Amino acid sequence: MDEPRDLRVCFLGDSFVAGVGDPEHRGWVGRLCARSARTGLPLTAYNLGVRRETSTDVLRRWRGECAPRLSTGDDRRIVVSCGVNDTTVEAGLPRVAAEESVAALTAVLHGAEDAGWSALVVGPPPVADPGQNRRIADLDLRFGELCAARGVPYVPVLPSLEGCETWRREVAAGDGAHPGAAGYERLTDLVWPVWSAWTGVPGHR
Repeated sequence: MDEPRDLRVCFLGDSFVAGVGDPEHRGWVGRLCARSARTGLPLTAYNLGVRRETSTDVLRRWRGECAPRLSTGDDRRIVVSCGVNDTTVEAGLPRVAAEESVAALTAVLHGAEDAGWSALVVGPPPVADPGQNRRIADLDLRFGELCAARGVPYVPVLPSLEGCETWRREVAAGDGAHPGAAGYERLTDLVWPVWSAWTGVPGHR
């Protein structure tokens, strides 16, 4: 009998990764992993989302947090999702310039490749501020181009969620950024097809 696959995944990012706003405390990461297990692919998941963190914050801590969690296991991976906080304006400027955000993500992906850890990137979602969404859209495009050039799977969630009434309603009813349970379910639906192909969920075509 074959040994069960030992899949371990670190989820790196911000408050959306942490699932802030979800009264069920699962967010999209918890929902994704539960759905994966139900379809026959259990895993050890480490949620490393931190509120208010930017891509440069993730860059500063990612290796130290992932290394002990991915020191064993026959299939070790990372999922990165950040960028919304980069585009928040403070003192008249975005917290992180788009070029710096791209450089930070590049460094993380390069480090993961060197460590032998496969990577997947989930793009930043929209908020209730149209001006910030334009900046997020620019960063989303840049992140997508970077991932395409490196052969890293990328999930652009902004376009679909901007047109999602459930997402918009829950974000508006909340803090202007984070959805509730139904919004996170929609986000999970967007990530699921790419996740399934990337991890090899049983029965995926």
